[in-house]
Amino acid sequence: MSDCLFCKIEKGDIPSEKVYEDERLFVIKDINPQAPTHLLVIPRKHHSTILELQEDDFEMIGSIYGVAGKLARQLGMADDGFRVVVNCGRHGGQSVYHIHFHILGGRPMAWPPG
Repeated sequence: MSDCLFCKIEKGDIPSEKVYEDERLFVIKDINPQAPTHLLVIPRKHHSTILELQEDDFEMIGSIYGVAGKLARQLGMADDGFRVVVNCGRHGGQSVYHIHFHILGGRPMAWPPG
């Protein structure tokens, strides 16, 4: 999608601080962090929301959680805990319409969230 922020980042048109990438997804540091560690896991394949996912996308979604766990261990968040969040739609807090997952850690998380 030509006007999508994350598609532009994926293509290298917009600079970002990547901390991981593979053939399915990439992970960047959030430019407006809400926790000491705030990463965005972004699939390379564009879907505006999780409502567009099809069965052939399910393996990719599973890999997101695997990468989240791997990064949490590498960054020292595994022992104290961390949060993985995906927002869907306006009321769900989604601001960029390309599915992405937030990894938040390094501080206690309140419940319920916002």
